[in-house]
Amino acid sequence: MRQLKGKTKETNKQKKERKKEFMENKQRVFTIVLPTIAAVFVIIAAYIYIKTRPKLLEY
Repeated sequence: MRQLKGKTKETNKQKKERKKEFMENKQRVFTIVLPTIAAVFVIIAAYIYIKTRPKLLEY
């Protein structure tokens, strides 16, 4: 039988697996990526605070 050009029809099992992977990736964003971005932001904010605070003058 000749193969048709273009996309092949997705089975129900493949569709369920694809949706499951999408949901896992979405959950991974909240568990890994967002806390990492928050940690980097806190480190940058702490660095800026330390570098811009007034120095103590001793006579």
